[in-house]
Amino acid sequence: MIYPFNAAEAFKMAISIEENGLEFYQKAANLVGSGPVADLFRQLAEEEKTHKSLFTEYLASVKDQGPTVFDPDNETDAYLKMMADLHVFRQKPGAVAEALVNVKTPEDALKLAISFEKDSVIFFVELKAAVGDKADRLEVDKLISEEAGHIRRLARVYAKRL
Repeated sequence: MIYPFNAAEAFKMAISIEENGLEFYQKAANLVGSGPVADLFRQLAEEEKTHKSLFTEYLASVKDQGPTVFDPDNETDAYLKMMADLHVFRQKPGAVAEALVNVKTPEDALKLAISFEKDSVIFFVELKAAVGDKADRLEVDKLISEEAGHIRRLARVYAKRL
């Protein structure tokens, strides 16, 4: 049987990742309290909201289009689902709160945030490769750049704290 890949499913996974990022940054900001790390987390939470909105728009544009990439063995879909499921905050419900239990310092929170963003970049790179529409791929490219920018910002703040 042939199972064509549908970008709508991938965008649903991306929305979930952004929701988890929003939850993480909000909770981490509250945990850290005040100061530059908390301020950065609050800024990143707002950016995750924007990313979620963008993916929601992409989802609306592709959901009625049907298959977007021919994938006879359903490998793309299975691979993206595996990548999403292995994402630091998609492993199970409550994973964000569980991960934050181990955060004792702002540096711990920064390291976890960097890990989250790295997982996101990897997922979005794979998502881009699986999306058939050129315009959607360009939009995913923009989000990859933004997520990579998050890593750079987090790394700068982390380096200043060492």
